[in-house]
Amino acid sequence: MQSPITNKGAQRLRAELEELKSVKRPEVIAAIAEAREHGDLKENAEYHAAREQQGFIEGRIKQLESELSNAQVIDVTKLDVGDKVVFGATVDLVDLDTDEEKTWQIVGDLEADIKLGLIAISSPVARALIGKHAGDEVSIDAPGGTREYEIASVRYIG
Repeated sequence: MQSPITNKGAQRLRAELEELKSVKRPEVIAAIAEAREHGDLKENAEYHAAREQQGFIEGRIKQLESELSNAQVIDVTKLDVGDKVVFGATVDLVDLDTDEEKTWQIVGDLEADIKLGLIAISSPVARALIGKHAGDEVSIDAPGGTREYEIASVRYIG
C-alpha cells in the first residue's frame, strides 16, 4: 500500500537520503579505517562506535529508499476542496477555553514532526479534523483531557 506524502516532505526525505549517502556514509567509512589503524579491534571503542554508526546509517538509507519508493507524492497546492480539511491541509485552530492558537499541517506518517507542526494523518488530532470545514468546532482528545477547538482557517500551501 502506498503511503501519502506531500511534495515538501518527499523533498526533505530525499535530501536526508542524499546527505546520508554522500556525506555521512563516507565519513563513517573513513572513521572505521582510521580506528582499524589503532590496532586490536576487540578493545577498540572507536572502531565499535564507528561500526555501530555505520549500521545505523545503512539502516536509515534502506528505510528511506523503501519509504520513498512506496510513497504517493501529493501536490497539496493542486487540491481543490475549498475550506474542507483533507490530507495536506494547514489548519489554524483556536482553543475555545484559552483562545490559544495552533497551526498544524496534516501530512503522511513518514514526514510527521510535531516540532515542525506536521501531524500524521493517522493521529487522533488529524482524524478529528478530516472532513471538517473552517468555522466548525471540533473536540480533540488530548492527554490532559478533551479540548474544544474552532477551525479558524484551512489552507493548502506547498
